[in-house]
Amino acid sequence: MISFSRIVYPFHCEPTRLGKAFIWLGLLSIVFFAPNALGQTPCQDLKTLSLPDTTITAAEWVPAGPYKPKANAPAFPPPPSVNLPGHCRVAAVLRPSSDSHIEMELWLPDKEWNGKFQGVGNGGFAGMISYSAMAMALQEGYATASTDTGHKGANALFGIGHPEKVVDYAYRSVHEMTVKSKALIGEYYGKPPRFSYWNGCSTGGRQGLMEAQRYPEDYDGIVAGAPANYHSHLHASDLAVIVPILQNPKSKVSRAQLEMLNRAVLDACDTLDGVKDGILTDPRQCHFGPASLLCKGADSEDCLTQPQLDAVESVYASPKLSSGEIIFPGKAMGSETTWMVFDSGQPASVSLGTFHLTYQDAQWDWRTFDVDRDTALADEKTGFINAIDPDLTAFKARGGKLLLYHGWNDFGISPENTIDYYSSVLSFMGTDQEEWLRLFMVPGMGHCRGGSCPDQANYMGAMERWREAGVAPDHIAAYHVTDNRVDMTRPLCPYPQVAIYSGTGSTNDAANFRCGITETKE
Repeated sequence: MISFSRIVYPFHCEPTRLGKAFIWLGLLSIVFFAPNALGQTPCQDLKTLSLPDTTITAAEWVPAGPYKPKANAPAFPPPPSVNLPGHCRVAAVLRPSSDSHIEMELWLPDKEWNGKFQGVGNGGFAGMISYSAMAMALQEGYATASTDTGHKGANALFGIGHPEKVVDYAYRSVHEMTVKSKALIGEYYGKPPRFSYWNGCSTGGRQGLMEAQRYPEDYDGIVAGAPANYHSHLHASDLAVIVPILQNPKSKVSRAQLEMLNRAVLDACDTLDGVKDGILTDPRQCHFGPASLLCKGADSEDCLTQPQLDAVESVYASPKLSSGEIIFPGKAMGSETTWMVFDSGQPASVSLGTFHLTYQDAQWDWRTFDVDRDTALADEKTGFINAIDPDLTAFKARGGKLLLYHGWNDFGISPENTIDYYSSVLSFMGTDQEEWLRLFMVPGMGHCRGGSCPDQANYMGAMERWREAGVAPDHIAAYHVTDNRVDMTRPLCPYPQVAIYSGTGSTNDAANFRCGITETKE
């Protein structure tokens, strides 16, 4: 804030009364109108800019200060406790179709601009702008944008009777937001961004992959975490698991029993990686048999009945069609305490949403779910939401970099789905793609974040060094925070490498680990 009582005049001379008036007028213009010192167009003038299919509804200067979370901000990422630089806030409505109403915001820092643009992703069925993710990007100096993907509300009911809005959600909204953001950046700064990056997890990860597949020119680097890219099969598999469980009350497993199951898994497999820390470095090496927990006598929370055991096995398993084709991978060993399949009386709303769209019926009865019929129909009606094309040739050709990551303890999206997509790209484009494509699996981490493990990492910093300096990430430093203190660090390694303990020193210190390949243990 400018203190008028402490203005120091040049040359130590007192200006005339008229001179003082001009000084005050200049200061007021800085405070209230904040013209852009770096570029061509002052913030408020962006509102008059004409862009195709676009109505700019606001263009206003926001002074520097603490970030204040919006009332409807998504829960993830959590609201950051940061001071934001002064910036130009632009809000717009995009109408690429007659039934489109895509709301977006673009925040443009002034002197703190790093010369780059970062688009940030959504979660679930979106329906809101990701303000917290924008705040984190702005605090790092990016011009940043997000969209509500063309509707309000975090469910799929928006798409019933509105096919164009489903297209907006699937891919069009992010592309339109990106194109319009770059145009506004050029107007405001008088030059385009030096680099454009995408950063998203879950639906945001799917959006990033969709950009690489459909619009490879939009972004120079894409960070895609836990991508929900096989949208129709993810939700079909959820129903394939949960519907039989809900239809048999004896299948319900208590939270105490899940914790007991998790302890049994860790007792059997925790030390396979050479470290006893409650984290499975590669859960696929764990071959624990839950059948050993079958109750021998009376039911208790220290064992599982046969219906409960069957339910547990179905969560681990990969649901299949009657032909034997896998619909989607199951959950990983070690993730048991994150499971939510037993916590509700109906399937998750995000999974139901795909079938509300499939049948165009808000009252569709999940009890009628048929795995063969409904998986095929979901593919037919909503398959364009999927981002599973392995052909990323155009993205690679323009120098694009793709960084994937996924937590092994993810309760929402099986981590092996991301491995499957990564492997499909290598199968299509050839095995040697490390100069532009890398995957990092995160032991112990839940969905996008969370867990008593190193679950936080600067993926965007790794991406910047990779794309701008040509330094490919041979590892990424991850850390865990408790009570505002980093209490554990580990390296994340490019798949299929894992972090290997040296055998000496603290296992909470990343310096005592190296990335390498381990032999599979049976």
